[in-house]
Amino acid sequence: MEIKQHWENIYSTKRAHEVSWTEEVPSVSLSFIHQANPAKNARIIDVGGGDSKLVDCLLAEGYQNISVLDISEAAIERAKKRLGEKADQVHWIVSDVLSFQPSKPYDLWHDRAAFHFQTESDHINQYVDLVKNSVMGTLIIGTFSTDGPTKCSGLPIQQYTEVGMKEKFEAANFKNIECKREDHITPMGGQQNFVFCSFAKSA
Repeated sequence: MEIKQHWENIYSTKRAHEVSWTEEVPSVSLSFIHQANPAKNARIIDVGGGDSKLVDCLLAEGYQNISVLDISEAAIERAKKRLGEKADQVHWIVSDVLSFQPSKPYDLWHDRAAFHFQTESDHINQYVDLVKNSVMGTLIIGTFSTDGPTKCSGLPIQQYTEVGMKEKFEAANFKNIECKREDHITPMGGQQNFVFCSFAKSA
């Protein structure tokens, strides 16, 4: 509950340009999704999506089966307000990802900067087991790299290298497609180095 309250406070008191993770256009995420080329009716989930504009872009591209999960109800309410009537086309899920129990597997699982908040080994393993059992297609994960920050929003995070990401998810029956580094420029002008990796579920 303390973590949930932390995020409710953030999204209730700070505007989009006042938080470091805001992207006007989530270009790296979109490039990985375009590479995966899911069908327009594919089951897609954005984990830790908050009020990210990724959902706006996916709706504009004609994707019809999008879910957004976030621990913060305030974040999701902000996204709904921004989207207006289009919000009805999205399945919104308020949940801690580790408590999430999908009813069906996803064709594409996207997570930018949620996985790296799992800093305890048992929680990391829980997350990996969750995607192993919940993804039947493409997995896209973006975390702070070892050249990036050690905290986000005042909370500790787990940094990763490309090799570390591969080790975690290849052990869960995913085949690595690509990994790349990316410098995210925050709304305040700071620089954060991310490592993004995409994986395909092995048969």
